Amino acid sequence: MFGSFPLVLVNNRHELENVADKLSKCKAIGVDTESDSFYHYQEKVCLLQLSDAEADYVIDPLALDQDLSALSPILADPSITKIFHGADYDVVCLKRDFGVEIHGIFDTLVATQLLGRTRFGLADLIERYFGHEVDKSLQRHNWAQRPLEDEHLYYARGDTHFLRALREILLRDLNKANRLRRFEEECRLLERRQWQGRGFDPDGWLKAKGTLNLDDAGKRVLRRAWAYRDEQAREMDRPQFKVMPDDVLVALAEIRPTSEAALDRVISPRSGLRRRHGKRLLRVVEEGLEDKSPLATGTKDRTAPRGPKPRLTGRAAEKVMADLRIWRNRTGKDVATAAFTIASNGTLKAIAAHRPMTLEELAAVPEVRAWQVEEFGNEILEALQKSDPRSR
Repeated sequence: MFGSFPLVLVNNRHELENVADKLSKCKAIGVDTESDSFYHYQEKVCLLQLSDAEADYVIDPLALDQDLSALSPILADPSITKIFHGADYDVVCLKRDFGVEIHGIFDTLVATQLLGRTRFGLADLIERYFGHEVDKSLQRHNWAQRPLEDEHLYYARGDTHFLRALREILLRDLNKANRLRRFEEECRLLERRQWQGRGFDPDGWLKAKGTLNLDDAGKRVLRRAWAYRDEQAREMDRPQFKVMPDDVLVALAEIRPTSEAALDRVISPRSGLRRRHGKRLLRVVEEGLEDKSPLATGTKDRTAPRGPKPRLTGRAAEKVMADLRIWRNRTGKDVATAAFTIASNGTLKAIAAHRPMTLEELAAVPEVRAWQVEEFGNEILEALQKSDPRSR
């Protein structure tokens, strides 16, 4: 698959500086990361993969005391194109763990979506354009484990090895389809992404499937169980979902067992989950039922709204949103592209609420891109007029 193309494992400061010097002279490099999010409460970047025209580099941050400062000028230099596939997660993780800024992004996933391709996974693209079938068996490997074996390095380099060539193909296709303007704006927006945290959200239980069916007592039990799971996840240094799945917490809140026999309806008495948490969960139910503090509603604080004040709310906004989706989906068919690449549901919802009446007002809606105003602004305003002419 890689032939005689060199692979360089970077696990000492001198080698990192040599690689940084080489990459500083490049026009474009492939970039990817591997993290341990399936194995720890707070994940971290465990590998950084880079590829140029001369070699694939697998950089081990754990061997470098998490200090990749030698690469900071390269990642921040907009004249050096950084090619990712699905840059959003990599960008926020690199910023979080190493304090770097990343400019000059070319995201092959975004490019493929804008081109209307139905299969846009990296493995799909490599197979389509280069005829190689990618082995994804290590997709959920614990990348914090050491030593790194040959199979780990082989897998890791595969995520950047083809990116430079893939960029050339997609850049040509974006130009042909006249979608380069959209693409460039989307990539610049990716550069602004910041880590939002994956720690404990005390109101996260509101999003659990089945929460709406609970009465207030059940919601209080779920809230307490949600906090208990986080406490255990931190102590065990494991992701929350690996400590206890959401459906178990919701079932606990529905049944509210007060005895070992009743707990059998929630968790099998033979399971490891029961052995570790069974008795404590009975106490969690009691604590939830005893808690009389107000329940969160899930309503976000709107004391400092961004952009123009919404004109429409409730059913009026929902009707306009539905009409905008009809316009968006029809337009997607007309231009042979995925509808969501024209405007996401979130963007349409914001437009419906703000009900802009001019191109200037449309551009002022925070969720709206400049290219959307440029390419579809008049169509959006026309769709709004047809949907709700009385709002003028």
